[in-house]
Amino acid sequence: MLRRKAAAPAWLTSRSATSAPTATGTPVGDVAEAHAIREVFGRATVTAPKAALGHLFGAAGAIEALITVLGVEDGVIPPTRNITTAGVGPGIDLDVVAERRDVPQEAVLSNSFGFGGQNVSLIVTPARHHTSRTAPTSA
Repeated sequence: MLRRKAAAPAWLTSRSATSAPTATGTPVGDVAEAHAIREVFGRATVTAPKAALGHLFGAAGAIEALITVLGVEDGVIPPTRNITTAGVGPGIDLDVVAERRDVPQEAVLSNSFGFGGQNVSLIVTPARHHTSRTAPTSA
C-alpha cells in the first residue's frame, strides 16, 4: 500500500490536490485504489476519466495526463461518467466528482495503471508565470 512519505511531497494535501485515479471499473480494483488514495491524502476529491475512455492500453496514460493538464489549466474537474454520488460503492470513502466542477486547482495527482505494467503517477501544478531573460548573443 502507498505510504505518505514515499507517495507525495509534504506540501501536497487533500486540501490542495484533486486525484484523477485510473478507476478500473472493477469492484476490487476501485476499492483498493480508493483505500490507497484515502491512506495518503485523506478524503480527497477524485474523478475517473477511464469511465469515459475505456481501456486504451498504452494510450490511456497519455490521454489521462492530457485531461489532467487541461483540467489544471482551465480550472475544471471533469466528472466521472456514468456515476452519481449515490452510485459510489460503500468501500469508496472519497469525494467522487459526478458533475463538472469549475474550481482552481493547486495540484492534481494523475494515476495511470495500464495492462502490462504501464504504471505512472504524475503531479500536475499550474504553470508559474515569470519573466525570463534572453540569453546573451555572442558578438
